[in-house]
Amino acid sequence: MRIAKPLAAYLLLALCALDGAAAAPAPAGYALENTEVRDIRAQALRRDYQLYVALPDSYKDGARRYPVLFVADANYAFPVVRNIAQRLHKHAGMEEVIVVGLSYAKGDNGMHSRRRDYTPSVPRKQSYSPVMPGRPPEFGQAAAYGKFLTTEVLPLVARHYRADMRRKVFVGHSYGSLLGLEMLLGEPRSFDHYILGSPSLWFDAGVMFEREKAYAARHKDLPASVFFGIGGLERLAPGKQRSRSEEDADMVEDLREFDAVLRTHRYPNLKTQLRVFHEEDHASVFPSVLTHGLRSYLSSSK
Repeated sequence: MRIAKPLAAYLLLALCALDGAAAAPAPAGYALENTEVRDIRAQALRRDYQLYVALPDSYKDGARRYPVLFVADANYAFPVVRNIAQRLHKHAGMEEVIVVGLSYAKGDNGMHSRRRDYTPSVPRKQSYSPVMPGRPPEFGQAAAYGKFLTTEVLPLVARHYRADMRRKVFVGHSYGSLLGLEMLLGEPRSFDHYILGSPSLWFDAGVMFEREKAYAARHKDLPASVFFGIGGLERLAPGKQRSRSEEDADMVEDLREFDAVLRTHRYPNLKTQLRVFHEEDHASVFPSVLTHGLRSYLSSSK
């Protein structure tokens, strides 16, 4: 059978294109500039984590040290924090910073890892389903994870980077803010500033209110700077009775109450700010909390 010349030419081009497509390399992944990843073993926890590190654009040009942000839930939050911090420097004159993202444990589902590492207690009433096949839910290791941060992560960062360890900032949201509160009430000087968005104060029937009461009974001061932020839409639906359960929590009122309790003690060296972002909800508020939390602590040339 004879094939018309135009059709034969078309078939030849098509075959060449298919052959070229098969030989072409896979597209490269997108990488953030001036970033690196470090593996770290949590010796006491017997788990492996990673640190995602973003360095300022000017880092290679001098010898000065930079404030350092330690960011929980890094799998989501690290690129957000890194990019917002860069933008605030370039367009609003804020100081440059080093950003250190705290990954979930290697081999763990993100929710499983954060439930375990960021929560302060094992819930007295458990109604949680597993999020990893064959592994029951785990909770209540925030104190142990916090010790890993202070004894292993902070020294590693101080050793390998020009970080100003007198200006360490903890950034958390939701369960990540529970971790921040655990450290605030356990070892408040671990960080010099805490940016805590939408803390899950309903967790374990409001256990952090109990922790705060216990702290106040033993201490006359709480040396810390804290920026609290939350979305105005994180409220209880009209007609529902507020409680300390996840389903019936009013997260805005919980946070207002917690901040007010801290203020009543009149700790000499505690500074807190609380900002409600009225058009935001739990999913959308984090960038606003971060932006205002950074501006409340870091200096600006504008």
